[in-house]
Amino acid sequence: MDSLSSLQTPEVAARFTRLKERPVVLDVRGLGRSFAGEQGPVTALENISFEVRRREFLCVLGPSGCGKSTLIRLIAGLDLPTSGQILLDGKEVHGPGSDRGMVFQGYTLFPWRTVKQNVMFGLEMRGEDKPMSEREALQWLHLVGLEKFADSYPLQLSGGMKQRVAIARALANNPRILLMDEPFGALDAQTRANMQQHLLQIWRNVDITVLFITHDLDEAIHLADRILVLKPHPGRIHELIEVPVPRPRSPGQVNDPVFRATKAHIESLIHPPAPLVKPNETLPLFRLTQRGDDVE
Repeated sequence: MDSLSSLQTPEVAARFTRLKERPVVLDVRGLGRSFAGEQGPVTALENISFEVRRREFLCVLGPSGCGKSTLIRLIAGLDLPTSGQILLDGKEVHGPGSDRGMVFQGYTLFPWRTVKQNVMFGLEMRGEDKPMSEREALQWLHLVGLEKFADSYPLQLSGGMKQRVAIARALANNPRILLMDEPFGALDAQTRANMQQHLLQIWRNVDITVLFITHDLDEAIHLADRILVLKPHPGRIHELIEVPVPRPRSPGQVNDPVFRATKAHIESLIHPPAPLVKPNETLPLFRLTQRGDDVE
């Protein structure tokens, strides 16, 4: 139990009790990943173990260089671990598969295919005929609110719309888990907030488990059931936090005392207070402005 459990209301505590009764979809056991370096092996991840349950929304946070993207690439099967196991529904992951949908930060749509054809791609690769693929693609586009743009091309869409198409394409294969690597990181603040609401609406209406990588604390608290906080160099689990903010959530909750307390706690994990500079350790001062041109 994490240190924020005292902030949970009875309703939030009951929600986590129900979550723990659901079957485990993703089981990560003692995961490690090292890379060859000029001066010897460099460890990116070390002894990572956690479980994600059906229809859970788990966010992964941590300082730069803690191995967040390495972790999601390993789960996606785009890289192989040095040690440990990744089990999806009890079966070990050895490579990419349609049981995992992936959404990247960059817009990975095929520019020469229409929106509908982009969503159809995975269905076609799975062997479905064209009429069936078209019907399913239109259903997913309706879910993300883009059925009117089915015959448009990616270059005709805004950034947020492109990511909604990418989400629809990832979900069209009916994966067990949706993996999202900072998918809204390149969007402006207003579009990002809208996309968060779109994603929560999709998650409520689809039987999907979500693992979401982000560096934004507000985003993680707004979206997640639980937040996995990693330590840097090498990436290890710092804390697995049950978010005490009640659902349904709204952008205005950032000013709620429970939201602020949760954010302050995560900040203390990711950015601990820096030691004070001693008087004899002051930095040298070089003045590069004219005398009298002061700002304080």
